[in-house]
Amino acid sequence: MTAEVMAANDTHWDPALSKLIASLKEAESLSNDQEIDFLQTLLESKELNALVNVHSKVAKVGKDDRLAPILSTSGMIMCEVLEQLSQQCHLNEDCREAFHLLQKPHLHSLLYAHDAIAQKDFYPHLPDLPIEMDEDEETIKIVQLVKSNEPLGATIKTDEESGKIIIARIMHGGAADRSGLIHVGDEVIEVNGINVEGKTPGDVLSILQNSEGTITFKLVPSDGRGAQRESKVRVRAHFDYNPEVDPYIPCKEAGLAFQRGDILHIVSQDDSYWWQARRESERTARAGLIPSRALQERRIIHERTQREIGDGESKKGSCTSICSTPPGSPRLRSSSSTSSCRQPKTKKIMYDLTENDDFDRELIATYEEVAKLYPRPGIYRPVVLIGAPGVGRNELRRRLIARDPEKYRSPVPYTTRPMRTGEVAGREYIFVSREKMEADIEAGKFIEHGEYKGHLYGTSAESVKSIVNAGCVCLLSPHYQAIKALRTVQLKPFLIHIKPPEFDELKKTRTDSRAKSTFDESNARGFTDEEFTDMIKSSVRIDFLYGHFFDEEILNADLVTAFEKLVNIVQRVETEPLWAPSSWVQ
Repeated sequence: MTAEVMAANDTHWDPALSKLIASLKEAESLSNDQEIDFLQTLLESKELNALVNVHSKVAKVGKDDRLAPILSTSGMIMCEVLEQLSQQCHLNEDCREAFHLLQKPHLHSLLYAHDAIAQKDFYPHLPDLPIEMDEDEETIKIVQLVKSNEPLGATIKTDEESGKIIIARIMHGGAADRSGLIHVGDEVIEVNGINVEGKTPGDVLSILQNSEGTITFKLVPSDGRGAQRESKVRVRAHFDYNPEVDPYIPCKEAGLAFQRGDILHIVSQDDSYWWQARRESERTARAGLIPSRALQERRIIHERTQREIGDGESKKGSCTSICSTPPGSPRLRSSSSTSSCRQPKTKKIMYDLTENDDFDRELIATYEEVAKLYPRPGIYRPVVLIGAPGVGRNELRRRLIARDPEKYRSPVPYTTRPMRTGEVAGREYIFVSREKMEADIEAGKFIEHGEYKGHLYGTSAESVKSIVNAGCVCLLSPHYQAIKALRTVQLKPFLIHIKPPEFDELKKTRTDSRAKSTFDESNARGFTDEEFTDMIKSSVRIDFLYGHFFDEEILNADLVTAFEKLVNIVQRVETEPLWAPSSWVQ
């Protein structure tokens, strides 16, 4: 009886397997190791349980007195008995009948099976090597795989030197990988009896596509084959990818589509240009091909170069030319905080980026290696709300502080402007001289700073650290250009992008709530259509430049709904392990 047939029956779990599964579940609660997940799936399979049950029954031979064999040579004894009976057949009818019964093939098979079990001869015997064998003769292996809706999980290519078809890569978790019989570098001789000599990889693919049922490969094993060991690297994707529209991928069917923000498990980086990966949420799925970091960076650089060439051919210096250029183009890196052509009238933000050693590399957003960052009791990650001016991030921050003022706090900003009537030093602002603040800015003591109507404003790094060390949740709502200065291993912030809805909904919700414009402090008025448009454009620009840095997004259409989502997110940050840059964990 085969394992498949036995697995179909209702059998009880073997005690040893049950104990192992329970131990693995305990280990899984402490670790998210991929190998533990694989072992648990294997141990819970019906096929393995059926085989273990068979093994357990056979292993009882010799241990249970009721099943212990009296002898292990019943076949030889049968032959001796037949020899004795043959001499008595003509004298006795019973001897003749016994002689004929003992020659039945079924009885022979039964006795031989008995002897094999009694002798514990359970393992297959390989034939001896021929005495005369050509040392130069190639070893051929024949592999059969059952074709299903699942891809075979292997790609092929033509060897540049020999012109032969060879296995280019094995996709982790695919049918070829699970078989353990096909390896990178194996030479393909035949597919379903069809010789592939002189054929192209496309020809071989056509043979496979037209095959049904079992597919038989005749292969010459590679010299340096070895088991593929999965990498434990996890990355957050910083761009969208669709293999169906990628003209350079070796095999579109083997590609893995993903979106920006997805956590990917990189299982193999053996190929310089094409990594193998699977989504972290699909741990048992077959791995797929994705562009490597080096390949994706080259693509982005090429696209930017082509865009710059196109921009150079257009009319330079005009307002229309600048606005039509995609946000984040290299020649617009030093532009103002909005994407409109109008220059800000009264506000100018300045940021120091010298602390970012990998600034140039991060401009090319590809992948970021991540790991689970576990909450630390009494030490909370700062929560940073980023959004376009007027989107409502400051109102959300104020509401969260009002919900629990002892737990949620914001640092008091510094300023060089004179104190106004009714203000208290250290409550609304910390008032310092311009000379002092400029010296502290030069010393890198501010995570953000800017100038407004001739006065400096800023948030010091020390004030943020003091809130964190006091066991409180530090809430920040800085200008979006402060992201790179904030996103450090020392602060480990959780970044949330507060986004506006579409124009019509944005205008309706702000008008219904009688929201006051934040663009004009001197007049208490509502937002204009132009300000709504600027808000949406600025949000798009923020998403383009820094979207890959955000841990969460909140659409602020309805303030009550947005606040509820913010509360839920902050509670998760305080209690759950979340993905963060691996350097923060190490």
